[in-house]
Amino acid sequence: MMDWTDRHCRSFHRVLSRRARLYTEMVTTGAVIHGVRERIIGFDPAEHPVAVQLGGSDPKDLAEAARICEAEGYVEVNLNCGCPSDRVQDGRFGACLMQEPETVADCVAAMKAAVKLPVTVKCRIGVDDQDPEEALDRLADAVIAAGCDALIVHARKAWLKGLSPKENREIPPLDYDRVHRLKRRLPAVEIAINGGLATIEECRRELDFVDGVMVGRAAYHDPEILLAVDPVLYGEDAPVPDAFAAVEAFLPYVERRLAEGVPLHAMTRHMLGLFPGRPGARRWRRHLSSEGVKRGAGVEVLREALALVSREPRAEALADHA
Repeated sequence: MMDWTDRHCRSFHRVLSRRARLYTEMVTTGAVIHGVRERIIGFDPAEHPVAVQLGGSDPKDLAEAARICEAEGYVEVNLNCGCPSDRVQDGRFGACLMQEPETVADCVAAMKAAVKLPVTVKCRIGVDDQDPEEALDRLADAVIAAGCDALIVHARKAWLKGLSPKENREIPPLDYDRVHRLKRRLPAVEIAINGGLATIEECRRELDFVDGVMVGRAAYHDPEILLAVDPVLYGEDAPVPDAFAAVEAFLPYVERRLAEGVPLHAMTRHMLGLFPGRPGARRWRRHLSSEGVKRGAGVEVLREALALVSREPRAEALADHA
């Protein structure tokens, strides 16, 4: 989710659910340690609960980055061992660490010694020609022995050579049963599942087998999924009744950031997926895309775009009737 789940995205998603735990885009240890911290890992307190996801493979650097993130107020430090991009491989972190469970364990142990926060690992079921039964068990056993508090498992292999990051989200087959078997083998370990989950009902069904679910692109492209999290998964009212109210509730944040010099499109680009299946959804996207990028664009652009969307109930088929 690099370049996607930035602070503006998370602030909007928090409007839709009080309970969902939000994660940052993956940030490297070098960026955290040497970069401008407010720009790299700054967040609005209203985003809580929010976790930071780190990329790295040096225990000392990860420990230092974790200390910094703890001081910034994050509630969890997550180590990414699942991203398959070339950029990540060149830096020897992400999914390639599935081949180095002992290194990952050293990283977890160093972070656990450095902070009081929960330290978690996000991984794949394996990479390349690894046997998922052996690869996932080896990594899980190593990091749990090192003190890992929870595992988030993307239920498909990653192919480090020959497939693009996009293809790595689609071509290797999903294997939810593999993650379920891991949970049965390690009943005392908190295990969450990730990959291909697109509806709240799919998430709810998975909770019969594992402790948690992580949803990435599906929630980004159709943020209204998050409106169902609190009522369906926690038995609580959603923070707002619908997507229209969510946009209205987000306006004060937008106004505050505009006053700080943040351009409107930096925030509205995360809202383009709203209103699928409703007449006017295409006009909503087009208006934000064309007017939101203009110099000096303000909240009136959001209000104008909202007025273009029909208030009739969302259609069953996610087709744009505009």
